[in-house]
Amino acid sequence: MIKDKITDKQKQLARFAKAISHPVRVFILDYLSKQSCCYSGDLSEILPIAKSTLSQHLKELKSAGLIQGETELPKVKYCINKQNWSEFKLLMNEFVG
Repeated sequence: MIKDKITDKQKQLARFAKAISHPVRVFILDYLSKQSCCYSGDLSEILPIAKSTLSQHLKELKSAGLIQGETELPKVKYCINKQNWSEFKLLMNEFVG
């Protein structure tokens, strides 16, 4: 069976890759990787997209574990999840060699 041949590393890489499969998410990751943290309101000022759309992109990145969010009412502060970000870079380097 094919499921027996797919490794946990391959599954994790696919999960991360799916999360970055949209240019807006790549932008968000690039933006967050260059600073310690950012509030969702700041991102909505930078990106010309609806807040609900931005929220969906942030949700996808958070679900994959690439970012983390901390509620500081009335805002949410987002940061790169450094551990998973390092793992993603390692997996990508192994994959593309």
